[in-house]
Amino acid sequence: MARVPEIPSAATFPRSPSDRILPTGGPEPEGGDEMSIETEHDLAGLRRAGRVAALALEAMKAGVRPGVSTAELDAIAAGMLRVHGARSGPHIVYGFPGTTCISVNDEVVHGIPGRRRLADGDIVTLDVTVELDGYFADTAVTVPVPSASPRALALIAAARAAFARAIGVARAGAFVSNVGASIETEVRRRGFRVFRELCGHGIGRTIHEEPQIPNHRSHDSQLRLTDGLVITIEPLVSAGGEWTRTSADRWTVRSSDGALAAHHEHTMVIRRGKPEILTLAA
Repeated sequence: MARVPEIPSAATFPRSPSDRILPTGGPEPEGGDEMSIETEHDLAGLRRAGRVAALALEAMKAGVRPGVSTAELDAIAAGMLRVHGARSGPHIVYGFPGTTCISVNDEVVHGIPGRRRLADGDIVTLDVTVELDGYFADTAVTVPVPSASPRALALIAAARAAFARAIGVARAGAFVSNVGASIETEVRRRGFRVFRELCGHGIGRTIHEEPQIPNHRSHDSQLRLTDGLVITIEPLVSAGGEWTRTSADRWTVRSSDGALAAHHEHTMVIRRGKPEILTLAA
Protein backbone atom coordinates (compact mmCIF):
# COMPACT_ATOMS: atom_id res chain seq x y z
CA MET A 1 0.00 0.00 0.00
CA ALA A 2 1.88 3.00 -1.32
CA ARG A 3 2.44 6.19 0.60
CA VAL A 4 2.20 9.72 -0.82
CA PRO A 5 5.23 11.86 0.09
CA GLU A 6 4.83 15.49 1.02
CA ILE A 7 5.71 16.96 -2.35
CA PRO A 8 3.75 19.29 -4.65
CA SER A 9 1.54 17.16 -6.87
CA ALA A 10 -1.51 17.09 -9.08
CA ALA A 11 -3.27 14.59 -6.83
CA THR A 12 -5.77 15.59 -4.16
CA PHE A 13 -5.14 13.11 -1.37
CA PRO A 14 -6.63 13.80 2.05
CA ARG A 15 -3.96 15.14 4.38
CA SER A 16 -3.53 15.08 8.12
CA PRO A 17 -0.66 15.51 10.57
CA SER A 18 -0.03 11.76 10.25
CA ASP A 19 0.21 12.07 6.44
CA ARG A 20 -2.82 9.84 5.98
CA ILE A 21 -3.09 8.95 2.33
CA LEU A 22 -6.52 7.36 2.55
CA PRO A 23 -9.86 8.99 3.44
CA THR A 24 -10.50 9.97 7.02
CA GLY A 25 -12.70 7.95 9.31
CA GLY A 26 -10.38 5.15 10.46
CA PRO A 27 -8.44 5.17 13.73
CA GLU A 28 -5.12 6.94 13.99
CA PRO A 29 -2.15 4.66 13.34
CA GLU A 30 -0.28 3.55 16.44
CA GLY A 31 3.44 3.10 16.93
CA GLY A 32 6.58 5.17 16.52
CA ASP A 33 8.07 7.02 13.59
CA GLU A 34 9.92 3.97 12.29
CA MET A 35 10.55 0.38 13.24
CA SER A 36 13.94 -1.26 13.51
CA ILE A 37 14.40 -4.87 14.52
CA GLU A 38 15.71 -4.94 18.08
CA THR A 39 14.82 -8.46 19.21
CA GLU A 40 14.36 -11.93 17.76
CA HIS A 41 10.73 -11.64 18.89
CA ASP A 42 10.22 -8.66 16.59
CA LEU A 43 11.84 -10.46 13.67
CA ALA A 44 9.76 -13.60 14.21
CA GLY A 45 6.57 -11.56 14.40
CA LEU A 46 7.32 -9.73 11.17
CA ARG A 47 8.22 -12.97 9.43
CA ARG A 48 4.88 -14.48 10.43
CA ALA A 49 2.94 -11.44 9.22
CA GLY A 50 4.94 -11.37 6.00
CA ARG A 51 4.30 -15.02 5.27
CA VAL A 52 0.54 -14.60 5.71
CA ALA A 53 0.57 -11.60 3.37
CA ALA A 54 2.50 -13.65 0.80
CA LEU A 55 0.17 -16.64 1.07
CA ALA A 56 -2.87 -14.40 0.59
CA LEU A 57 -1.28 -12.77 -2.44
CA GLU A 58 -0.40 -16.12 -4.01
CA ALA A 59 -3.97 -17.36 -3.49
CA MET A 60 -5.34 -14.23 -5.14
CA LYS A 61 -2.95 -14.57 -8.08
CA ALA A 62 -4.18 -18.11 -8.63
CA GLY A 63 -7.74 -16.79 -8.84
CA VAL A 64 -7.08 -14.20 -11.55
CA ARG A 65 -8.98 -15.11 -14.73
CA PRO A 66 -11.43 -13.51 -17.14
CA GLY A 67 -14.84 -13.13 -15.51
CA VAL A 68 -13.75 -13.15 -11.87
CA SER A 69 -14.87 -10.12 -9.86
CA THR A 70 -12.52 -8.07 -7.75
CA ALA A 71 -14.81 -8.80 -4.78
CA GLU A 72 -14.27 -12.52 -5.34
CA LEU A 73 -10.50 -12.04 -5.35
CA ASP A 74 -10.76 -9.99 -2.16
CA ALA A 75 -12.79 -12.79 -0.53
CA ILE A 76 -9.96 -15.22 -1.27
CA ALA A 77 -7.55 -13.04 0.69
CA ALA A 78 -10.06 -12.51 3.51
CA GLY A 79 -10.40 -16.27 3.90
CA MET A 80 -6.63 -16.73 4.03
CA LEU A 81 -6.28 -14.04 6.68
CA ARG A 82 -9.01 -15.63 8.81
CA VAL A 83 -7.32 -19.02 8.69
CA HIS A 84 -4.12 -17.50 10.06
CA GLY A 85 -5.72 -15.18 12.60
CA ALA A 86 -4.61 -12.05 10.75
CA ARG A 87 -6.48 -8.86 9.91
CA SER A 88 -6.57 -6.43 7.01
CA GLY A 89 -4.17 -3.57 7.70
CA PRO A 90 -5.94 -0.98 5.52
CA HIS A 91 -9.29 -1.82 7.08
CA ILE A 92 -8.23 -1.60 10.72
CA VAL A 93 -5.94 1.42 10.33
CA TYR A 94 -7.81 3.52 7.76
CA GLY A 95 -11.30 2.04 7.53
CA PHE A 96 -10.71 0.91 3.94
CA PRO A 97 -13.86 -0.77 2.53
CA GLY A 98 -12.22 -4.08 1.64
CA THR A 99 -9.65 -6.56 2.85
CA THR A 100 -7.17 -5.79 0.06
CA CYS A 101 -6.64 -3.10 -2.54
CA ILE A 102 -7.33 -4.27 -6.11
CA SER A 103 -6.55 -1.88 -8.97
CA VAL A 104 -7.28 -2.58 -12.64
CA ASN A 105 -5.55 -1.12 -15.72
CA ASP A 106 -5.18 2.66 -15.16
CA GLU A 107 -5.96 2.33 -11.45
CA VAL A 108 -2.59 2.69 -9.74
CA VAL A 109 -3.31 1.92 -6.08
CA HIS A 110 -6.06 1.64 -3.46
CA GLY A 111 -8.80 0.29 -5.75
CA ILE A 112 -11.90 -0.88 -3.87
CA PRO A 113 -12.94 -4.52 -4.46
CA GLY A 114 -16.42 -4.79 -5.91
CA ARG A 115 -18.58 -6.05 -8.76
CA ARG A 116 -16.13 -5.27 -11.54
CA ARG A 117 -15.17 -8.39 -13.47
CA LEU A 118 -11.80 -8.85 -15.09
CA ALA A 119 -11.75 -9.10 -18.86
CA ASP A 120 -9.32 -10.53 -21.40
CA GLY A 121 -6.35 -8.19 -21.75
CA ASP A 122 -6.72 -6.46 -18.37
CA ILE A 123 -3.90 -6.12 -15.89
CA VAL A 124 -4.74 -6.15 -12.18
CA THR A 125 -2.71 -5.06 -9.17
CA LEU A 126 -3.25 -7.10 -6.00
CA ASP A 127 -2.07 -5.30 -2.86
CA VAL A 128 -2.18 -7.12 0.49
CA THR A 129 -1.32 -5.57 3.86
CA VAL A 130 -1.85 -7.70 6.96
CA GLU A 131 -1.67 -7.21 10.68
CA LEU A 132 -0.80 -10.21 12.83
CA ASP A 133 -0.10 -9.99 16.57
CA GLY A 134 0.72 -6.28 16.29
CA TYR A 135 3.04 -6.56 13.28
CA PHE A 136 2.32 -5.34 9.75
CA ALA A 137 3.57 -6.54 6.36
CA ASP A 138 2.74 -5.28 2.88
CA THR A 139 3.17 -6.83 -0.58
CA ALA A 140 1.79 -6.22 -4.06
CA VAL A 141 2.10 -7.47 -7.63
CA THR A 142 0.51 -6.69 -10.97
CA VAL A 143 -0.86 -9.74 -12.79
CA PRO A 144 -1.83 -9.95 -16.47
CA VAL A 145 -5.14 -11.46 -17.46
CA PRO A 146 -4.75 -13.71 -20.55
CA SER A 147 -4.34 -11.78 -23.81
CA ALA A 148 -2.70 -8.79 -22.11
CA SER A 149 -0.80 -6.74 -24.68
CA PRO A 150 2.99 -6.89 -25.13
CA ARG A 151 3.13 -3.30 -23.87
CA ALA A 152 1.29 -4.30 -20.68
CA LEU A 153 3.59 -7.27 -20.14
CA ALA A 154 6.64 -5.05 -20.64
CA LEU A 155 5.24 -2.60 -18.06
CA ILE A 156 4.83 -5.37 -15.49
CA ALA A 157 8.35 -6.61 -16.23
CA ALA A 158 9.70 -3.08 -15.73
CA ALA A 159 8.19 -2.84 -12.24
CA ARG A 160 9.64 -6.24 -11.32
CA ALA A 161 13.08 -5.39 -12.73
CA ALA A 162 13.13 -2.02 -10.94
CA PHE A 163 12.41 -3.77 -7.66
CA ALA A 164 15.24 -6.23 -8.27
CA ARG A 165 17.64 -3.38 -9.02
CA ALA A 166 16.58 -1.46 -5.91
CA ILE A 167 17.19 -4.32 -3.49
CA GLY A 168 20.69 -4.51 -4.89
CA VAL A 169 21.21 -0.98 -3.57
CA ALA A 170 19.26 -1.28 -0.29
CA ARG A 171 21.99 -1.90 2.28
CA ALA A 172 22.65 -0.43 5.69
CA GLY A 173 24.49 2.84 5.16
CA ALA A 174 23.10 3.44 1.66
CA PHE A 175 21.38 6.73 0.88
CA VAL A 176 17.62 6.41 0.50
CA SER A 177 17.92 8.66 -2.55
CA ASN A 178 20.09 6.03 -4.25
CA VAL A 179 17.30 3.48 -3.93
CA GLY A 180 14.93 5.82 -5.75
CA ALA A 181 17.52 6.63 -8.38
CA SER A 182 18.07 2.94 -9.11
CA ILE A 183 14.33 2.43 -9.59
CA GLU A 184 13.88 5.40 -11.90
CA THR A 185 16.96 4.49 -13.94
CA GLU A 186 15.70 0.98 -14.62
CA VAL A 187 12.17 2.12 -15.40
CA ARG A 188 13.31 4.80 -17.83
CA ARG A 189 15.78 2.41 -19.47
CA ARG A 190 12.76 0.28 -20.36
CA GLY A 191 10.79 3.18 -21.81
CA PHE A 192 8.43 3.89 -18.90
CA ARG A 193 8.11 6.39 -16.04
CA VAL A 194 7.53 6.22 -12.31
CA PHE A 195 4.58 7.83 -10.55
CA ARG A 196 6.34 10.59 -8.64
CA GLU A 197 3.61 11.10 -6.02
CA LEU A 198 3.77 7.54 -4.69
CA CYS A 199 6.53 5.93 -2.68
CA GLY A 200 7.57 3.09 -0.42
CA HIS A 201 7.68 3.55 3.33
CA GLY A 202 8.66 2.30 6.71
CA ILE A 203 6.39 -0.37 8.18
CA GLY A 204 6.17 -2.61 11.21
CA ARG A 205 3.95 -1.38 14.02
CA THR A 206 1.53 0.25 11.57
CA ILE A 207 1.24 0.51 7.78
CA HIS A 208 2.93 3.81 7.01
CA GLU A 209 5.96 4.78 9.06
CA GLU A 210 9.12 6.74 8.34
CA PRO A 211 11.16 6.85 6.22
CA GLN A 212 9.64 7.54 2.83
CA ILE A 213 11.32 5.54 0.04
CA PRO A 214 10.89 7.51 -3.22
CA ASN A 215 10.76 5.81 -6.60
CA HIS A 216 12.74 8.59 -8.27
CA ARG A 217 15.92 10.61 -7.91
CA SER A 218 15.81 12.95 -4.95
CA HIS A 219 18.59 15.42 -4.23
CA ASP A 220 16.95 16.77 -1.08
CA SER A 221 17.59 13.92 1.35
CA GLN A 222 20.81 12.76 2.97
CA LEU A 223 18.90 10.08 4.87
CA ARG A 224 20.62 6.70 5.05
CA LEU A 225 19.17 3.24 5.57
CA THR A 226 20.11 1.67 8.89
CA ASP A 227 20.70 -1.91 9.96
CA GLY A 228 17.46 -3.54 11.10
CA LEU A 229 15.17 -0.92 9.53
CA VAL A 230 11.88 -2.34 8.19
CA ILE A 231 10.66 -0.82 4.92
CA THR A 232 8.78 -1.50 1.73
CA ILE A 233 10.29 -0.98 -1.69
CA GLU A 234 7.56 -0.65 -4.29
CA PRO A 235 8.15 0.65 -7.81
CA LEU A 236 4.94 2.09 -9.25
CA VAL A 237 5.35 2.36 -13.00
CA SER A 238 3.39 4.25 -15.64
CA ALA A 239 3.01 3.52 -19.34
CA GLY A 240 2.33 7.25 -19.77
CA GLY A 241 2.77 10.29 -17.57
CA GLU A 242 4.09 10.65 -14.02
CA TRP A 243 1.03 12.02 -12.22
CA THR A 244 -2.15 10.67 -10.66
CA ARG A 245 -5.66 11.72 -9.70
CA THR A 246 -8.02 10.47 -7.01
CA SER A 247 -11.38 9.04 -8.09
CA ALA A 248 -14.74 10.20 -6.79
CA ASP A 249 -14.78 7.30 -4.31
CA ARG A 250 -11.88 9.12 -2.53
CA TRP A 251 -9.81 5.94 -2.37
CA THR A 252 -8.88 4.78 -5.87
CA VAL A 253 -5.82 6.50 -7.33
CA ARG A 254 -5.65 6.51 -11.16
CA SER A 255 -3.09 7.66 -13.67
CA SER A 256 -4.00 11.21 -14.64
CA ASP A 257 -3.82 10.41 -18.36
CA GLY A 258 -5.50 6.98 -18.33
CA ALA A 259 -2.22 5.11 -18.86
CA LEU A 260 -1.73 1.57 -17.60
CA ALA A 261 0.02 1.16 -14.23
CA ALA A 262 2.07 -1.62 -12.64
CA HIS A 263 3.24 -2.20 -9.06
CA HIS A 264 5.74 -4.57 -7.43
CA GLU A 265 6.23 -4.50 -3.66
CA HIS A 266 7.77 -6.41 -0.77
CA THR A 267 8.41 -5.72 2.90
CA MET A 268 12.01 -6.25 4.01
CA VAL A 269 14.51 -5.81 6.81
CA ILE A 270 17.60 -3.81 5.86
CA ARG A 271 20.92 -5.49 6.57
CA ARG A 272 24.57 -4.68 5.89
CA GLY A 273 24.40 -7.41 3.30
CA LYS A 274 21.40 -8.51 1.24
CA PRO A 275 18.02 -7.38 2.67
CA GLU A 276 15.77 -10.06 4.12
CA ILE A 277 12.50 -10.06 2.22
CA LEU A 278 9.71 -10.89 4.65
CA THR A 279 6.78 -11.25 2.25
CA LEU A 280 7.68 -14.56 0.62
CA ALA A 281 5.43 -17.60 0.84
CA ALA A 282 8.27 -20.13 1.06
